[in-house]
Amino acid sequence: MLWPYAAILLIAGLSGCASTGDWSSDVSAKKDPRVATAKRVNLQNQSVSDVYAPSSNLWIRIRDGFEMEPMNTPLEIEQVRWLSARPDYVNRSMTRSSRYLFYIVQEVNARKMPTEIALLPFVESAFVTNAKSSAKAMGLWQFMPATGKDFRLAQNVFRDERRDVIQSTDAALDYLQRLYKQFGSWELALAAYNWGEGNVSKAQKRNLAAGLPTDYLSLKMPKETRNYVPKLMAYRQIVSDPQSFGIVLPELENHPYFVAVDVGADIDVALVIKLSEIPDEEFHSLNPSFNKPVILSNANQQILLPFGHAEIFQENLKKYTKPLASWTAVQVTKTETVDQAAKTLGVDTDTLRETNGIPKGMRIRAGSTLLIPKTSNRPGDISLAMAENGSLSLDKPVTAAPKKCAKGAKCPVVKSAKGSTKGNSSASQHKSASTGLAKSAKNGSSTVSSPVAQVSTSKAASKIQ
Repeated sequence: MLWPYAAILLIAGLSGCASTGDWSSDVSAKKDPRVATAKRVNLQNQSVSDVYAPSSNLWIRIRDGFEMEPMNTPLEIEQVRWLSARPDYVNRSMTRSSRYLFYIVQEVNARKMPTEIALLPFVESAFVTNAKSSAKAMGLWQFMPATGKDFRLAQNVFRDERRDVIQSTDAALDYLQRLYKQFGSWELALAAYNWGEGNVSKAQKRNLAAGLPTDYLSLKMPKETRNYVPKLMAYRQIVSDPQSFGIVLPELENHPYFVAVDVGADIDVALVIKLSEIPDEEFHSLNPSFNKPVILSNANQQILLPFGHAEIFQENLKKYTKPLASWTAVQVTKTETVDQAAKTLGVDTDTLRETNGIPKGMRIRAGSTLLIPKTSNRPGDISLAMAENGSLSLDKPVTAAPKKCAKGAKCPVVKSAKGSTKGNSSASQHKSASTGLAKSAKNGSSTVSSPVAQVSTSKAASKIQ
């Protein structure tokens, strides 16, 4: 069977050309207006092999777009030394970036922003798409949950768009442009991205009151933010002249790495991987936002596939005659244990627990959305309401109150629970990134102790979080 309404679109954006003379398309934009910012080529009418760019080297294009002035401060020199002493770490980060840099650079160019901004994910996440900080920031651009919602990045049981390559890039660039308009310099915009615009504004007011300058180098700020721009400028230096620092940049061709495929019907992740003939790791590196083993058509989603595999997927899909999705979703109406819910829904307990990520000893609260195997009794795609608003709420069973001790009897001592988070302050979110990122890059972990962009403790900044 054919995938209903399937469309394969090339995410492009150069002024380079195909046979038509520019990167264009007669395919209408998706409902989501953010997606309209990415120019497309319709692969049904044009061949991938016809697409080319005016330069064959993406690093040259990045260098040509540098606009920020090097700071040449001791902090920047220190950051350059730190990176140049770790060529393996830098090389791993640069290699990871090869999947995403072309798209990010084209979006930065389209907005007429300096291409130094395209290097910011090196600082934020070392280009680990599923990077998660100790403060719960996620993705290439390390969005905090509240700030992600402010920029319309969906976060529910099915997906977390803070990890979506296209959506998070668009949101991050929107945010940075807004900060640049507010502060008038990219250094201050970057400081606000890391520390919060409210904190930067307060620091400027303090300097004004003291008769001091209000530029980036003159403001008093946390160590993390003080090092933030020097780290970015250190990467700028390495990209500008890698040989001087003993760094070998991976070859990056100046053309799109991935192709975006519109989802026309619910489809299993495993089936997409099979039909596109790519390794699991490659699929998840390009599509880290999906939380479940099924991709939903009603979530207005796109699947990113490597440049040469979208056509393979398209051809294999045409020949595929079995059901595309083996999962559906339900909303539970009462609070139950996993065993009780599994019995009510008629599904295997272990499958229910594993698929929905429910720890042992937890109950499922009424109103939660659960993913379960699709049956003939539950046909069709997952509804729009569930796709957009699905949530999972869990709680521990209520334990009986301890019995009162009889007079003269020795009562057992009840120890208080450790690890309360009430005392946590936002200051814990401003930890140095370099060590955590280096460790995570070395051992392959996706958890980073990096500082989080969009963090702010001020009232002014809380309005946008």
